[in-house]
Amino acid sequence: MKEGSSSRKPLGCDPNSSLLYAQVISGEPKMVIDEDGFLRSINWYNKKNNIFLGDVANVSIRSLGPHDPPKFIKQPEYDEQKWTLRSSAGELKIKITSDSYWGFGLFSKCFFNEIELTGPLSLRAKCVHDIMASLGRNPWEASRVKKFERKTDATISEHGKCWEELVKYARDEMEEEIKTVEESIKSLIGTEKGIEKILESAKFAIEDARAALQDRNAPAVERALGRAITLLVEANPDTEVRSSELESMSSRVEYIDAKNNPDRIVASDLLESEIELVDLTESE
Repeated sequence: MKEGSSSRKPLGCDPNSSLLYAQVISGEPKMVIDEDGFLRSINWYNKKNNIFLGDVANVSIRSLGPHDPPKFIKQPEYDEQKWTLRSSAGELKIKITSDSYWGFGLFSKCFFNEIELTGPLSLRAKCVHDIMASLGRNPWEASRVKKFERKTDATISEHGKCWEELVKYARDEMEEEIKTVEESIKSLIGTEKGIEKILESAKFAIEDARAALQDRNAPAVERALGRAITLLVEANPDTEVRSSELESMSSRVEYIDAKNNPDRIVASDLLESEIELVDLTESE
């Protein structure tokens, strides 16, 4: 290990965990830590400390889906952007450390995030896919390349490989899910009268799912597949289309729907800003 470097090298599609490093661009949003050490919105009534969450951590937490309130295992001292927190969403667990790697932490771009994900590879990959889609940039591209490489004990190309192999894994899984549902649609064609229009609508939903996948919009893929599955069941209630991956997808679709229901509250509502994703599957 090089002098001044992180003790761990990045990991992508490892069987047990993924370890990624990301360049912070913005320190916002500014949030607070409550008396119990949990992350809260800036207007929380019993705040203890202020912190800058940063763009990468904000998106990473939201990309978990429905999750436990993030809790700090290392709170900031004099620098509000140096901290460590963790959270979980079912089997998927995340630990994020924010630290500076150049310029004494005087600017937001002086910071990087170490993101450790543990849990099933499919869940880790989808989370990373959503992080990259939401950031709209390559997180491993550092503002000071040599200093970033020295601090993380890995080259920029090694970092990029870890991020990209997880994104590819998620894309391949979603493509397989689309094919699974599409095959189920094809298997019903011509089997029964009166279901042609339903199957046609299901095929349109598959087209929407593929368009969303091309746009790197995983939530829209899942919504479109959810509609296709609903239509398949309507066409033939005995149709079996759900693999274990589709069951996982189903829970994420329910979460997306819950975000549009103001009567339901989930832990991620504690964070202020929304992930900006374009849903290609709806014109509303």
